[in-house]
Amino acid sequence: MNPGPGKNILIVIPKNQFCEEELFGVRTALDATGVRTVVLSPNGREALGMKKTRFAPDGMLVDWNKQGDFSGKYDAVLVVGGRGSKKSLWDETILPQILTDHHRAGSIIGAIGSSVVVLARASLLAGIAAAPDDDSVNHELQIAGVDRSDQDVIRSGKIITAHGAEAAEKFVHAVLDTLE
Repeated sequence: MNPGPGKNILIVIPKNQFCEEELFGVRTALDATGVRTVVLSPNGREALGMKKTRFAPDGMLVDWNKQGDFSGKYDAVLVVGGRGSKKSLWDETILPQILTDHHRAGSIIGAIGSSVVVLARASLLAGIAAAPDDDSVNHELQIAGVDRSDQDVIRSGKIITAHGAEAAEKFVHAVLDTLE
């Protein structure tokens, strides 16, 4: 389960109140395989996690295609949750376009925790999704016609959803399995 160098993965985090376990669990595991990760947020400024950890993303979401020497589509676009997801990602205007565009190009699309709603709002989920049992999340999934599951991870083709921080390792394994 080592896709090796040459793979590029975009990780999107909320402006603030991101879930440290989700971000660092996912990023560390991906980096260990030689995959290049780029972490972006809506404003590109230093973000404060739910446990007060400061993190400086690589840039702004609007500049997703202007990251160093990379051009083209990412092999995967993953959206990390946390309390800030509802406030800064659920209504983010460019993120659904990036997700839909990459999905059509055959990239892996994934979300963990409360950011599963971002995929639902982008009309990328059908049937069932792994997601936390939260009233706001449940409401949004219901509007999108998606059933919430307590399963840690659900993969449907190249779309992967995960319940939350406790499923970060399984989420990464599902992403890596799909990359190979």
